Amino acid sequence: MASHGIEIKGLYKIFGANGRQYIDAIKAGMTKTELNKNHGHVLGLKDINISMPAGGITVVMGLSGSGKSTLIRHINRLIDPTYGEVVYDGVDVCTMSENDLREFRRHKTAMVFQKFALLPHRTVIENTVYGLDIQGVPRAESFKKGQYWIERVGLSGFENHYPNQLSGGMQQRVGLARALTNDADILLMDEAYSALDPLIRVDMQTVLLDLQAELKKTVVFITHDLDEALRLGDKIAILRDGEVVQQGTGQDIVLSPADDYITAFVKEVNRGRVLQAKTVMKPFDGLTDGIRLAGNTTIESAARAICEASLTRATVTDPTGAPVGTLDLHTIISAMVSPASSEEARIAAE
Repeated sequence: MASHGIEIKGLYKIFGANGRQYIDAIKAGMTKTELNKNHGHVLGLKDINISMPAGGITVVMGLSGSGKSTLIRHINRLIDPTYGEVVYDGVDVCTMSENDLREFRRHKTAMVFQKFALLPHRTVIENTVYGLDIQGVPRAESFKKGQYWIERVGLSGFENHYPNQLSGGMQQRVGLARALTNDADILLMDEAYSALDPLIRVDMQTVLLDLQAELKKTVVFITHDLDEALRLGDKIAILRDGEVVQQGTGQDIVLSPADDYITAFVKEVNRGRVLQAKTVMKPFDGLTDGIRLAGNTTIESAARAICEASLTRATVTDPTGAPVGTLDLHTIISAMVSPASSEEARIAAE
């Protein structure tokens, strides 16, 4: 069971032959454009500070070129930072020796890629146990373990198929089974579901959430899709041009976007499926005449439950069942309506 989070502290990445010599200039305010134009170097990441909680899913989101894939590759040091730290279990991954790094990659981290990265000449089960083969685990033991995870991701009966005999969604299940067979604390998922059809993608998100509820891995999930981020993320960090623009829970980001860039992102979100009763409720008023709802009920489900009971309000409870707030239909409707961006508000005011 994962017991350690990942702390990313003051991380910078400048691509180019002499990245280090421009760190101070970047800190002093040199822009990405100036660095590129005048010095032929590319700013990949700038002063990234993110706490990725143990046993939770941290989603790093951004459009292409925002630096999210560069960031995830620093966690298992497929990319070396120009400056900064990536701390796991009290150790900075960036200063590990070759040997320690090899052990860390083999035993502590597993990666799931967008393009599946399966070996075409290996069957499903052989792909699944590939990491254990590298570790020198006997095949009898590794096949038993692999078989277990193949069943858990819903691929029973496909053990001896080859990747080219499987659909994209099934191939991605093999990728997930392979990562889980490794029994690593940290699961790194780089745009893992981006290549899949929408329905299969939602299926795979469900598979991940169901497994995560039990396994409590420390998952870092990269995506450019806000709906996916909101569905999966215990915590979300949004990147733009190599910088963190905002981080927090999905609730934080939808309710108080940090700037117009994020406001534009969250505008199309179905708020009813994201916001929870405990986030928008009013303080408890002592009356318990409504139905009772758990604090993490989405407001869409809350509205449905209140209407089905032919009432207008509900009492929101904490995990112990104690009342903590009151939620009425008026509050729910206000919360479901997206706030105007500052530009729209300005036009409305005129």
